[in-house]
Amino acid sequence: GEAPKSTADQPFYVQVVTGSYERTLHGIAATIPRSLLDPSTKDTASGEPSDPSGEKVTFSDTFLFAAHASSVRCMAVSPPTEADKRYLATGSTDERINVYTVSTAPPTADVNAALPALSGNAVTENPRNRSLGSLIHHDRAISRLDFPAKGKLFSSAEDNTVAISRTRDWTVLSSIKAPIPKVQGRPSGDTAGPGETPAGINDFAIHPSQKLMLSVGRGERCLRLWNLMTGKKAGVLNFERNLLEQVGEGKHSSGEGRRVLWDSEGENYTVAFERGAAVFGIDSKPKAVVKPFPPTKLHQLRMVKLEERELLAASTEDGRVLFYRIDGDHSEGSDEKLPACPCVAQLGGRGAGVSGRIKDFEIISSKDTHSPVAVVVTASSDGAVRLWSMSQDDVITESASQAGKLIATLETGSRITCMAAFMLDGVVGDSSKDGHGEVPGGVGLEEESSSSDDEE
Repeated sequence: GEAPKSTADQPFYVQVVTGSYERTLHGIAATIPRSLLDPSTKDTASGEPSDPSGEKVTFSDTFLFAAHASSVRCMAVSPPTEADKRYLATGSTDERINVYTVSTAPPTADVNAALPALSGNAVTENPRNRSLGSLIHHDRAISRLDFPAKGKLFSSAEDNTVAISRTRDWTVLSSIKAPIPKVQGRPSGDTAGPGETPAGINDFAIHPSQKLMLSVGRGERCLRLWNLMTGKKAGVLNFERNLLEQVGEGKHSSGEGRRVLWDSEGENYTVAFERGAAVFGIDSKPKAVVKPFPPTKLHQLRMVKLEERELLAASTEDGRVLFYRIDGDHSEGSDEKLPACPCVAQLGGRGAGVSGRIKDFEIISSKDTHSPVAVVVTASSDGAVRLWSMSQDDVITESASQAGKLIATLETGSRITCMAAFMLDGVVGDSSKDGHGEVPGGVGLEEESSSSDDEE
């Protein structure tokens, strides 16, 4: 092919995939001009993007799959395989996990090749975006999916199990079963049959060493620790009443953890509840709490690396993404009153014209965008996908003021439940080049699957 242009003037491509209540998977490729990734064109006051050069983000539809028999609950994207593609796994209340391959090649620049479309977006289909089939590894609704390495898929469901599948042939290598929680606080004449009381794994988090896993479940006020080397339980951490009160779990709240995640070093982990979160050290002692202000529900949590600083990002019911510093010195706190993590920046909210809940978001760091800014993709329940540019300077001020700049909005027209986004940085090649080349074996979970990852 032709020699690639320098990254300075080449647009930046992002693949966004949304799952919805309407049971569909919608793939959208966003083409972001480099001029929009320059922090000098900054206008945070108005919600409308302002760019002197007149360039704007263009969207093209890359695929639309009728994925499931009921609403899509969760999705995960694998690291890139050696053939310029990634695996996309989606989970639903229909108890199935669907697996797709998604190309990492940017959309073709040939305008004549774009297919006619009823919507305003161009359609740039790629034959390498295709379904590989369904996995029936669980017998309840799927709650969470994760690819800790390109050779393994972890899936959890409301049947209280975490299944570990191998991407080479999609067989289950191991299944971890959490105990069904004891039923508490049900009415005396409760007629719920077996399996109808609240149960299921809400979320799990795999330690960066891939030897340890944390899980939180419905109907239980505790965090479970699992040894991934043996598949056996390694301990239980009960949430103290005092801690639950500090993170906003009142007397009538469930007290269950909704989300759990590790930082990149594996030194701290965060457990999110309905209206707050708690940060724990590796010794499982609570260090600090995260409380959104004004109080609101939390939906999605991610760790984000901005330059050398790692922050906790949380999306909220009232349309904000809040950034917290969780690695500070928390020695001044006592057991009775834990210190609150400082909020260093916020994105969106009513001031930026976003009021609906942000169900999911992804952050593509400035290291990946090769520019001074990170790109934040947010997906709201009302169907709006928004792209923001956010520079390191927005966070250094630590004033919890509005950070970042809205660079594009796309109305998908469906009620979004989950979203994934990744860079399209692969090579534009023909679809016959799905090679089964050898890749050198990695560490941990990747070792067994290092030979040929994409045999179906």
